[in-house]
Amino acid sequence: MSLITNDARKRKLDDIRKDEEEDLVRILAEEKYGIPSIDLATIMIENDALRVIPEAVARKADVGPFKIVGKTIDIAVRAPDRAEVKALEADLRKNGYTPVWHMASQRSIEKCWDRYQEISFASTSRAGGLDISGETIKELANELHNVADVKRLVETTIAEGKPHTVSRILEIILSGAISINASDVHIEPEEDRVRLRYRLDGVLQDILFFDYKVHKLLNSRLKLIAGLKLSTAAVAQDGRFSIFIGDDEISMRVSVIPGEYGEGIVMRILNPKSIRVKLEDMGIEKRVYDIMMHAISRPNGLVLITGPTGSGKTTTLYAFLNKIYSADIKIMTIEDPVEYHLAGVTQTQTDSEKGYTFANGLRAALRQDPDVIMVGEIRDGETATTAIEASNTGHLVFSTLHTNSAAGVIPRLIDLGVNPKILVSALRLSMAQRLCRKLCTVCRTEDTDTKDKIDLMRKIITEAARDGKDLAPYKITPDMEIKLYKPVGCDKCNNTGYKGRIGVYEAIKTDEALEKIMPGIPSEREIRAVARKQGTFDMREDGVVKMIQGITSFEEVASVVDLYEE
Repeated sequence: MSLITNDARKRKLDDIRKDEEEDLVRILAEEKYGIPSIDLATIMIENDALRVIPEAVARKADVGPFKIVGKTIDIAVRAPDRAEVKALEADLRKNGYTPVWHMASQRSIEKCWDRYQEISFASTSRAGGLDISGETIKELANELHNVADVKRLVETTIAEGKPHTVSRILEIILSGAISINASDVHIEPEEDRVRLRYRLDGVLQDILFFDYKVHKLLNSRLKLIAGLKLSTAAVAQDGRFSIFIGDDEISMRVSVIPGEYGEGIVMRILNPKSIRVKLEDMGIEKRVYDIMMHAISRPNGLVLITGPTGSGKTTTLYAFLNKIYSADIKIMTIEDPVEYHLAGVTQTQTDSEKGYTFANGLRAALRQDPDVIMVGEIRDGETATTAIEASNTGHLVFSTLHTNSAAGVIPRLIDLGVNPKILVSALRLSMAQRLCRKLCTVCRTEDTDTKDKIDLMRKIITEAARDGKDLAPYKITPDMEIKLYKPVGCDKCNNTGYKGRIGVYEAIKTDEALEKIMPGIPSEREIRAVARKQGTFDMREDGVVKMIQGITSFEEVASVVDLYEE
């Protein structure tokens, strides 16, 4: 004979009463009011619908809005014939809404009311967008100065255990990432916990760990906002949404991928403020800057930037466009995808599934009579050839190419099938760049373990001076005393020792000496030898100058540039 506890008996009685109440609702809906019934126990309540009817009005009329499509709003109602309900309907129709009534139990309606707690923090008042009020941002900005603040506030919110706090948690995570300039957010399920990380200055940093219950709620919420399938967990999905802060729209690219312990989530933050960088503020050495300005000011020609993924090529391309923009010229871009929207620029996005490639997009753009064209990347011979032809027919073309150095541009284009004789007249400038983290000026300290480092730096400086490169503007000589700095870590830099990034650049212009050897299909070494006589720093030399100036550390430059290259 089994024993039934009082709690179990109570739960069973509650379930019976709930079933009876739902049965009664169905009968009344069908026989008395002639409207459909609904049980909201398993229905998603939409924040957009809640925002149409204020909480006080919903409670007074005993209703619960739960879905909206266009101007049609679905509303759960307890007593359709109440005067308050009729007044609400009249008010909704006056404002252009069409209410669709559903008979529901008190339990269902109270579920809607509970959700009003959520929209006080964040809401989806625009399709695919998460609205964060200016007041909320101001409030969070006063609290979220570093990763420790984000960790503290998320943990406090989780510990409070209030219903429907998932939007508050998400808001803190996203606001924190934006306020401390993270480029992306990673939510990674592990064997017994879930890890939250930000990418700061190109490096991932742990923020906190939380349990699978929170992960499940965040996962569902993000899928809903990003337009992904909630019921799909076995395949990778990509989506996007926007955060609206005042007049600024910050795009969020969401990638969800199945893993051994659950779905991993990565949100890439595309903040338009991050590309509003002036060309002159990017740390470009003066001679390289002058050569660059000369090339992008020409009416035609090809300018190429090389570097690995994440080296800031797109930011440099956009800086070019912003620098030369004028209402007198037509600028077009072909990108994959369009990451940032530029005022006054016609932007188009490739779609490989529909056959709209970079090459197709470039040919289509040429029919629009543009003066300047930016191609996101040259990946194949067809795109390369079309870009060269466009450069030779009066257009200025900017693009990127995957090579390790500026000297690798010409051999790479020839490998793609470009005729080197035609390339001579088209290519204006080849650039390469990397991004280095800048030392935190608050906590950096002098590096004492420097003998081997300084010996290598002195060798690079000596070679630069031998090649006739002018070091005088930087007050650098081969025999000078060199002082290096290293990172420490403090609250101002999230204990990383670094804050912000700066570029390391090199550029090779197509001059007469280079034109002479191009038809002979020169190697990178031959091109580099000719380029040394142009008087501009290569990336090694540019990196050494920034080390001596105390902007970055030896280890940081060595991690992105081969300092030992002969």
